[in-house]
Amino acid sequence: MSDRSRFRRIVRAVVAVPLAAALGVAVTAAAHAVTVPHDPAHAHNDYEHERPLLDALDNGFTSVEADVWLVDGELLVAHDAWEVQPGRTLQSLYLDPLREIVHANDGSVYPGWDGSLQLLIDIKNTGEATYAEVDAVLRRYQEMMTRFLGDRVQPGAVTAVISGDRPRATMLSQRLRFAGYDGRLGDLTSGLRPSFMPLISDNWGNHFTWRGVGPIPEAERAKLRQIVATAHAAGYRVRFWATPDVPGPARDAIWTELLAAGVDHLNTDDLAGLNAFLSAR
Repeated sequence: MSDRSRFRRIVRAVVAVPLAAALGVAVTAAAHAVTVPHDPAHAHNDYEHERPLLDALDNGFTSVEADVWLVDGELLVAHDAWEVQPGRTLQSLYLDPLREIVHANDGSVYPGWDGSLQLLIDIKNTGEATYAEVDAVLRRYQEMMTRFLGDRVQPGAVTAVISGDRPRATMLSQRLRFAGYDGRLGDLTSGLRPSFMPLISDNWGNHFTWRGVGPIPEAERAKLRQIVATAHAAGYRVRFWATPDVPGPARDAIWTELLAAGVDHLNTDDLAGLNAFLSAR
């Protein structure tokens, strides 16, 4: 069974408890009465939403992205260094709420779901030192985290993947990790095990000219599908960032083409927009 098939093993008729309610956050009874996890939904720069993590979960996202800066020993979440704020840590915005949610839902992020939420941690500064702190922090939450042990992966309710300034050699040297490695298209034929590198991400504009207007050039369609086929044959999932994200026909065309090619994660800042798009399919 493929990763995508495993993620889809959920009874879609289940009425889910809103994720905010699982944390004791006041919500109206009508709001988000049904939450259906969307396998491809990735929340880019998730922390910039009004309710980091929770807004994504209420829209059925199964992957969220957090940029982290190591500042005075703390993992602060922000896009740029000047935006960091005390208290907005990886733990407070993501790991602590996820621990409560997983506990409330008997070991799952979504009630009755057997998938794993991807937490993409983008290291923004001092890769080695920041990763060392990320690793130490993730070990405090290991009861819910996916474990990476050589050729083996023990799935957990939450799967961390390290992006950005990631120290490959250090991560490869670890016998036990609580995070995978986010590769790039240049790693596609590297031979790295998917138990080390479960994901390959890259900038859409560095490889494709099509922006969703008119039909995709056949050469680019063939290139996209070959990339995905090669990645999947090696056991890697695929994500592109910087795809067009302005609501409208061009974005819908891009998303449709990516899904048809088998791309695993659709990257967006528009949580409700992608939720609506995937719910209508």
